[in-house]
Amino acid sequence: MIILGIETSCDETSAAIIGDGIEIISYTITSSIEIQNKYGGVVPEVAARRQTEYIIPVLEETFTKAKMTKNNIDAIAVTIGPGLMGPLLIGLETTKTLSYIWQKPLIPINHLIGHIHSAWLDEGSPTKPQFPLLALIASGGHTELLVMKSHTDLTKIGSTQDDAVGEAFDKVARALDLGYPGGPILEKHADNGDMTHNFPRPMITSSDYNFSYSGLKTAVVHELQKHQPLTDQERDDICASFREAAFDVLIAKTMRAAKEYDVKSILITGGVAASRYLKDLMTKAVQSGLNDQISLHVPPLKLATDNATYIAAAGYFLFDKLALDPHKDLDKILSLEPNPNLTSLEI
Repeated sequence: MIILGIETSCDETSAAIIGDGIEIISYTITSSIEIQNKYGGVVPEVAARRQTEYIIPVLEETFTKAKMTKNNIDAIAVTIGPGLMGPLLIGLETTKTLSYIWQKPLIPINHLIGHIHSAWLDEGSPTKPQFPLLALIASGGHTELLVMKSHTDLTKIGSTQDDAVGEAFDKVARALDLGYPGGPILEKHADNGDMTHNFPRPMITSSDYNFSYSGLKTAVVHELQKHQPLTDQERDDICASFREAAFDVLIAKTMRAAKEYDVKSILITGGVAASRYLKDLMTKAVQSGLNDQISLHVPPLKLATDNATYIAAAGYFLFDKLALDPHKDLDKILSLEPNPNLTSLEI
């Protein structure tokens, strides 16, 4: 089955054509990030205007790369949330129009569930994830642990109580005046630093699987106030120390949950999964602390950030549950609306 995916939840505009949920036939991503840099963050209205400008050229380029037409497509998957209302609306309304004109089924996809399905697209992994699995979603808006017994059977066992891990990275980067997007820039500085500061690891020993990053962020800000003006080395050391503390909590909770729920695979998804350092730490933790039959899946950079590849992949695996046929479900298709506050359990 060939699925066209469309992703417009924030400042990226992306389309992808995926075969049977595992084969990347083509994909295109463009972003308004350079424009957003001027504002120090994403301005929803600006992002929505750029989505309107980019969506058709992105779709055309994706079909051109695949050497396909609409006749090769079996269905269209689109992000309906969570995300920014304006950008989400552009993608959904475009997809509703195409579904009606092309008479192709429409599959509304939760962006968080999409992220998880990036693991099935990783061409560099010799194996695919096995159920039951543990999924760690680590991004700018979410830090969650989910146990999945199937593509449609999910249980959330933990989530952030305040800031998400990626959000904490961005806020610390802003406090250090590193620019936007803060997370990747902070990571580069951390690579040059040493762990000279013993920042707190909030909730690392709590009995549950919840997270908290607001206190860690505040501790870093207080430390910054003691060392003004910062030397380049002090800045890099603070970045390295902060990153270590943030990742220690992710790893500790993930390892403990994997043992308790006796999973066969661990997935790390979301923008923070783009960190090579996190992947290295998690790989060492799995190798030293878990059964060697448990596989670890961390998407490559091209699949970690927002893009339509995993939206299409999720559309394939969730087709039977979610697909709306324009021949008989047109009223449902036309009544679909974006949900910026969609949770991970709302498939």
